[in-house]
Amino acid sequence: MSRIRPSRFVHVVYRTRQFDKMIQWYRDVFDCKVQYQNPVLAFLTYDDEHHRIALVNLSAVKPEADAGERRGVIGVDHVAYTYNSVEDLVENYAQLKEKGILPYWCIHHGVTMSMYYADPDGNQMEMQVDAFGSSDAANDYMNGPHFATNPIGVEYDPEEVLAKVRAGMPGSAFLARQSDLPVSPIRGALTP
Repeated sequence: MSRIRPSRFVHVVYRTRQFDKMIQWYRDVFDCKVQYQNPVLAFLTYDDEHHRIALVNLSAVKPEADAGERRGVIGVDHVAYTYNSVEDLVENYAQLKEKGILPYWCIHHGVTMSMYYADPDGNQMEMQVDAFGSSDAANDYMNGPHFATNPIGVEYDPEEVLAKVRAGMPGSAFLARQSDLPVSPIRGALTP
């Protein structure tokens, strides 16, 4: 099988201690609109994508600030790449696994089904597939009760999804998040 590549670059997530100022800056600079916001997260876009920029409020997530805190905590959290289908996402997982590259977090955010990886320097990237066929449907979900209950997501086992897809189950069967609970702990750079 040839290498599976993402179909497009989709968003970047920043960690900040200046949450409100950052939201306003992206609204001013890119004419973004806020798609969803709670005290911890904000999702913004300037086009038809459900979010191009996300902000994590470190003052809510990790209130104990280090006086010398700069890069590593504040800054880019991750960049994201979309795949065309769940089948592509899990087959890419299998191809990377053969090379000894494994995700550190597999999570169904509700709006996306995602796998998070870190490169040798620790730069994080999200490989995802959109759970909805349109940005309008994704936006409706982000403003609905399921996302309000759990905007982080529910973890899943990529081996289980891969096995079911290879056994003939359509990848589309995995697009709807089956449960809003349990809320996954945040994984990656924000955790020790």
